[in-house]
Amino acid sequence: MVSLAEIQAARVRIAPYIRRTPVLEAKALRKTVPSGKLWLKLEQLQVSGSFKVRGAVNKLLSTPSEALQRGVITASGGNHGLAVAYVGHLASVPAFIYLPHNAPLSKAEKLRAWCAEVVVHGDVWDDANAAALERAEREEMTYIHPFADPAVIAGQGTLALEVLEDLPQVDALLVAIGGGGLISGIARAAKALKPSVRVIGVEPTGAPTLKASLAANAVVVLPEISTRANTLAPRQSAQINFEIIRQYVDDIVLVSDEAMLEAARWLWFELGIAAELSGAAATAALLSGAFIPHPEETVCAFVCGAGTDGISFV
Repeated sequence: MVSLAEIQAARVRIAPYIRRTPVLEAKALRKTVPSGKLWLKLEQLQVSGSFKVRGAVNKLLSTPSEALQRGVITASGGNHGLAVAYVGHLASVPAFIYLPHNAPLSKAEKLRAWCAEVVVHGDVWDDANAAALERAEREEMTYIHPFADPAVIAGQGTLALEVLEDLPQVDALLVAIGGGGLISGIARAAKALKPSVRVIGVEPTGAPTLKASLAANAVVVLPEISTRANTLAPRQSAQINFEIIRQYVDDIVLVSDEAMLEAARWLWFELGIAAELSGAAATAALLSGAFIPHPEETVCAFVCGAGTDGISFV
């Protein structure tokens, strides 16, 4: 398990290499939301365009420099790959990113612009990850897991420290779930500092990885993935994430791709926030009614990734 002390230490460690992103109150809206007190944590403004850089940088700075010389490698739906490309740049070592075929072409192009070597392999993240792990072992490279690594989880948990400082009155946190690294870190820190805060996970209906695992009381492998939000779509999580989520997350709700697209459109139209489907997932839970806040509850939704999904619409 990851401790609050480890998350606090990660915050100090990574501070010179990341941005402290703002929280924004969603007010002066044409279309109101169910919560009268909605705030957004704007992590789409983070280095590389998502929260992923927090965990990747913490892993980098927790790894002996001699272990990095052959390069860093990972598998990703795109955002974690961009974060690993960034840490490869910081360490001046090669970065190798394996993407599944369902990753957007724009992610691959951006990775190459960061001078990363991109390999497209398999239909979903799990396939790409198996290939990345095999190469990491064969060529003795440093593998950086996107969600099942204590250093990565601790780095993601630094988000909760910032939110609770900037918004101490917060009652509920809405957090998108892919493999579970983000919500694991946030829930561990938030519950340690403010036990009364509700932590609500949000998964796509087409990739309910952790909700299915909690229902089965064990980590499960989904038989298929059917969501366009590919950064939220591993077929399997990991034991460390499952244990933290089971202990510290209050509930997990599901949202459709259509609800995420509508939320991305809402974020752009109302607030000028450019979010990809995964970045809009937490807001979609509120707008769609999958999550219903208590009266007068202060809610913070994490906008976890930048993208153009909400920009082109009639």
